[in-house]
Amino acid sequence: MSRREEYEQRAEALLTPIVDANGFELVDVEYVKEAGEWYLRGYIDKPGGITVNDCETVSRAFSDKLDEEDFIDESYIMEISSPGLDRPLKKEKDFVRSMGKLIEIRTYRPIEKQKEFCGVLTAYDSNSVTIDEDGTERTFDKKEIALIRLAIEF
Repeated sequence: MSRREEYEQRAEALLTPIVDANGFELVDVEYVKEAGEWYLRGYIDKPGGITVNDCETVSRAFSDKLDEEDFIDESYIMEISSPGLDRPLKKEKDFVRSMGKLIEIRTYRPIEKQKEFCGVLTAYDSNSVTIDEDGTERTFDKKEIALIRLAIEF
């Protein structure tokens, strides 16, 4: 396990009880480097959406826990936010919630000369994702998928 994965797992273990106690859902935790800075991000959600006050409540409690545990060696910026409307589908519950909805898939390499696909999520398992793209069923190996997220319809 990489250091990044270890930090994400430990942060998720600290964050989950805080999020649960507030009646929210922990969508994802990531530890990433952007523009030379490390970020520890927690994404939370609830029916009807997350407010700035919800993020602040979780952020304060999580910050206290991180100070107590102090397991991340380098300096970092901690953020708690909503995953947004176009959030990626990563976990089983994301796929369950998105069944029958329009999703976007981007692949690492072109498939039939394209890398972006959009269709209704009809099936998934641990290895594949199936969409209905205007009446054509397409199944993608998860290893081929760079990004999968809900499509935003205007």
